[in-house]
Amino acid sequence: MAVMARLLLLVFVAGVCAGQDGITPKPRKVLDTIMNPAYIPAEEKHGSYWKKAAKTTIKAKIAETLNTNKAHNGILFVGDGMSLATVMAARTFGGQLNNGLGEENVLEFERFPVTGLARTYCLDAQVPDSACTATSYLTGVKTKYGVIGLDGNVTRAACSSQLHKGNWATSIGEWALEQGLDVGFVTTTRVTHASPAGMYAHTSERNWESDVDVPDECLQLGCRDIAHQLVMNNPGRQFKVIMGGGRRELLPKIQNPLVNSTGRRLDGLDLTELWHIDKTEKNVTHQYVTDRSELLKVSNSEDLPEYLLGLFQDDHMSYHLKAENQPTLEEMVEVAIKMLSRSPKGYFLFVEGGRIDHAHHDSLAHLALDETVEYSKAVKKAKDLTDPEETLIVVTSDHAHTMTVAGYPSRGNDILGVVDTASGDDGKPYTTISYANGKGKSIGDDGKRVDVTLHQAFMARDVSYVYPGLVPLDSETHGGEDVAVFARGPWQHLFTASYEQTVVPHLMAYAMCLSEDRHENCRLKTRFGRLYPSSAVLNRPSLVSLSILAVIVSVKYLYYL
Repeated sequence: MAVMARLLLLVFVAGVCAGQDGITPKPRKVLDTIMNPAYIPAEEKHGSYWKKAAKTTIKAKIAETLNTNKAHNGILFVGDGMSLATVMAARTFGGQLNNGLGEENVLEFERFPVTGLARTYCLDAQVPDSACTATSYLTGVKTKYGVIGLDGNVTRAACSSQLHKGNWATSIGEWALEQGLDVGFVTTTRVTHASPAGMYAHTSERNWESDVDVPDECLQLGCRDIAHQLVMNNPGRQFKVIMGGGRRELLPKIQNPLVNSTGRRLDGLDLTELWHIDKTEKNVTHQYVTDRSELLKVSNSEDLPEYLLGLFQDDHMSYHLKAENQPTLEEMVEVAIKMLSRSPKGYFLFVEGGRIDHAHHDSLAHLALDETVEYSKAVKKAKDLTDPEETLIVVTSDHAHTMTVAGYPSRGNDILGVVDTASGDDGKPYTTISYANGKGKSIGDDGKRVDVTLHQAFMARDVSYVYPGLVPLDSETHGGEDVAVFARGPWQHLFTASYEQTVVPHLMAYAMCLSEDRHENCRLKTRFGRLYPSSAVLNRPSLVSLSILAVIVSVKYLYYL
């Protein structure tokens, strides 16, 4: 009996271990991935390294103080289509370009002390386009898909909606002009494209870049194309700096021997010439440039012009890796800041790295990551040329894309290559980067998944290699997830948390004293436009600080608004 009891007990225990139904389970699948990193830095193998790094970060955070100065200047950077996945992949790509593992690299704007998240949907769309998002982050008003500079009381492509000024949403660029600041914008897209158009245009159809795009009935009613609004209307004609591509949208449809390009305009207007006439009538110095050499001559000149128009391509500017005699985004930003910094009342500058988006639409991951690295260089240039005590720099994106970074690649594995630790269930390798939809085929004509390692362009790291997508489309789509917002400078702390994309320009306007709701340091300014004494002095009064304030007031450097 004792033996039988023991046997029954063993059966019972076995049944419990196997599950309530008493059926022996299948062996658990063990994760057998073995990572093969290029190398692991020796110091990182020790826990003390990571603890020390954390302490350094905490110490730096504790040392941070609130900067509540008036933001004398504001710079808004937008990486078009720069999703968080793009940031991670570009960070790794940039590190690997410099012979590092990649993952430890940091893009310039990732060094900013404050980060938030912005929600990007349109009024009528779950996943946005660059028109409605430009309206959000430049005017602070949400609108409908395909609409620029108008509120939600519009119908896309309806001229009557565009003409009704009650529907107009003005941009932070116009707010800055009203307060006497200088304004400009720089883009790698056409200057009439959706993102920069948010600075100056009011149009119910984002594709009305030239008059040839506008229906005849709309032209007869008085609706003007985006290029016309840029050159002939305020605030566009007031911008001190305009740089990008899209020359064809401003030129008539005849051969132009000066720039060897053909315009698209059917109204016979040469808007570059009308820009010149306008500046001549204002009796201001101005310069129109069409390539990198001409821009650098302006940059190196002792006397910078008061107004600058740079149109460097007929269409969008070329990708950085394919460009010839074309300025980089970094170079354009440097010239723009040099020019705008002469304003005694400050400036607002909008900068768009627009070709990140275009590369993603064509599933050209290599080009998208390189454009993001170039964008980061432009941010660094802006940081180097400005003072964080008086210049607020905000870096963000308009929307995401469907690119993902997935699998279990080893650390240091080529971000543009295949996952090194495993293959698919079909035995074929797969790329770390892929798209949910797009131009690249993931399934071949034989109905089986393609083997990317058999593609010569992929193995040769051809920048024009089209990465695979799950759903075949002529153009890869945007993504609907939130985008990051990075901030550095006066009132940077306001940009934390998660908020609507429309909040971004209002936060910048508050910091720059452009809005009706003004902080206490907006009440004081010098004849030179710069706030003094600093917020630290104002918020921590002492005998010394009060004496300094008394001296300043006595010599009439300050006056009250």
